[in-house]
Amino acid sequence: MERRVAERLRGALGPLGLEPHAFKVGWYNAVLQPAFHLPYPDDTLAFVILSTPSMFDKALKPFVKKERSKIIRDPVDQCISYHLSRVKEKFPDQRVDVMFDYEILPSRKPKFLAQTAAHVAGAAYYYQRRDVKRDPWGKKKIYGVCIHPKYGGWFAIRGLLLFPDIQVLFLEQPAPVDCVSTEEKRIELLEQFNFHWQDGRYRDIIEVKERYSEEQRVYFATPPAERFRLLGLTQEAQ
Repeated sequence: MERRVAERLRGALGPLGLEPHAFKVGWYNAVLQPAFHLPYPDDTLAFVILSTPSMFDKALKPFVKKERSKIIRDPVDQCISYHLSRVKEKFPDQRVDVMFDYEILPSRKPKFLAQTAAHVAGAAYYYQRRDVKRDPWGKKKIYGVCIHPKYGGWFAIRGLLLFPDIQVLFLEQPAPVDCVSTEEKRIELLEQFNFHWQDGRYRDIIEVKERYSEEQRVYFATPPAERFRLLGLTQEAQ
């Protein structure tokens, strides 16, 4: 069942520059405190959805061109929401729950921890402070970051698709690729991400096979309120 669902998702999302990666809810819940658990049985099938560098041209720009009169919030969020909602239509006999990376609970906690989901699904390695043996940061707060073996930091985690009616008892958990394997490189990665994230150098901590286009870099480097004009959207659309 998992293979059939995965193939259908890849067929629907791949042409849009989106990647689905399967995991069991139990893998995710096992590494988190109960307050962050997903409220499903451990064997529930789920997929974390990544956007790759090609999403900008394959999904976002066509979406904006088609739906320009309906875009009132964030074009990327609305684009992802539109396409993941359409994916649900491909499973008419299944319940499909969708969670987006920007959603929060009434408690102000995120609905899910995106980087943890990517790590347990084997999609990208979540490098954290505990991955460094000789910690140089003292009492400073250090946030972790996911690195993809193909895209480095040039990708994003956009959402989850959960299939509550599908239980996958024998799904094998893939290990994420440890592509930043040396102590020095891990320290460099966390330093760049925490203290110099604006320049984006952390994204190239490994040799990547694909990165954001110049147009896409300019878009994401622009304050959100000013991004509309870069996509040719009028003031009325905002």
